[in-house]
Amino acid sequence: MRVGIVGGGVAGALLAWRLRQAAPRNTIDVYTARSTDGDATSASGGLVRGFEWLEPVCRLAASGLAELRANPALRAASDYREVGSVYLARSGEGLADPVRVIGEALPGSATLLTGPELAARYPFRGLPSGVTAVVERHAGFVSPAGLRDAVLGWLTDRGASVRRMPVVTVDPAPALRLADGTNAGYDAVVLAAGPWTPALLAASGLPAGGLRVKQIQYTVYEGGPAGLGTFVWEGTGMWGRPAGDAGFLLGLPSDHWDVDPAGPRPDVALIDRVASEARRLLGHPLAEHCPHRTTVSSDCYHDPPGLELREVAPGVFTFTGGSGGAAKTVVAASRVAAAELLG
Repeated sequence: MRVGIVGGGVAGALLAWRLRQAAPRNTIDVYTARSTDGDATSASGGLVRGFEWLEPVCRLAASGLAELRANPALRAASDYREVGSVYLARSGEGLADPVRVIGEALPGSATLLTGPELAARYPFRGLPSGVTAVVERHAGFVSPAGLRDAVLGWLTDRGASVRRMPVVTVDPAPALRLADGTNAGYDAVVLAAGPWTPALLAASGLPAGGLRVKQIQYTVYEGGPAGLGTFVWEGTGMWGRPAGDAGFLLGLPSDHWDVDPAGPRPDVALIDRVASEARRLLGHPLAEHCPHRTTVSSDCYHDPPGLELREVAPGVFTFTGGSGGAAKTVVAASRVAAAELLG
C-alpha cells in the first residue's frame, strides 16, 4: 500500500509510524513544511490525562496515556512529566462512567473530589457550589514537538520518506501535486496538516467536512501557584500547567475563528482576561508582578471535536480536528486510524 501523508505534525508523524509498524512493506511518504516553527504541534500545551466526557474519547485518552507510560521510547521522546491532573466540572453528574473507564486503563489513577475536598488540597478559590473534580495521579503533560521530531527520525531510520516539500493540491486518483510541479500518486492520501487542512481542501475543490481554524493562545508566567499540576476549569475553560523550573502556563479559549495560520496575532484582551481569571480562580497576582511571554498559534477544530480519520473523497482522508486537545488522544487515535486505513 502506498500512503501519502500531508503534514509532519505529531498527528501525521504518529500515523505514519503506526502504518510502518503494522505493515513494514508499505510505502509511506510524509510531506511537511520547510519550517515547523510556530505550528500547532510546537505551540501545544501538551496536557495529557484520561478524562473526557464522551466515553469513546475517554477510552482513547486513557489507553493512549497508558501506552505512553508503558513505552520507554515514547515516554522519553515526549518528555512526559507526571504532575497529575485536576478537571473541575460544574457538577458531579455523569462523572462515574469516565472514572470507571480511566480505572480500566490506569488502575487507581482517578478519584472524585467534592468542593470542600478541593479547597483543602488545591489553591482554587470562589468555585460555585456543586463543583466536583476528577483528579488523576497518572497524568501530566508532554512535548508534542519533541515526540513529533523523534517519530520523524524513527520513520527515516525505517525507510519511510520525510520530504520538506509543500503540497499544493490533492488530485483525483488520489495524487498530490507538489510545489516543485511534480505529481505523486498513492493508494490513499491523508491530510494531517492541522490548521492548513481546510485551505488545502478548498484549493483541491474538496469539502471542508466541518473543519475550521481557530486561534490558540496562552501565557507563561514566572512563578505560579504551588502544589498544582495540570488543571482545567470547565466553567470558564481556563487551563494551566507548570512550565519550566519555576513558571506556570495559563490559557483561556479564544473566540477568533477562521484565522490565517501563517500570521496569528496576540489577542491583548485575552491576555488581560487570563490574568483576571488567574487572580479570581487561583488568588495569584501573576500579571502585576511576573514577566511573561505569550504564545500564539492556531489549530484545526471539528464539531464534534475529535482526532479521527474522516474520508472526504475516494481515497482521500483527513486526520485532524482534535480541537486543541489532540495531545491527549493522538497516541491511541493514530493506532485506530492506521488500522482503519489498512482494514
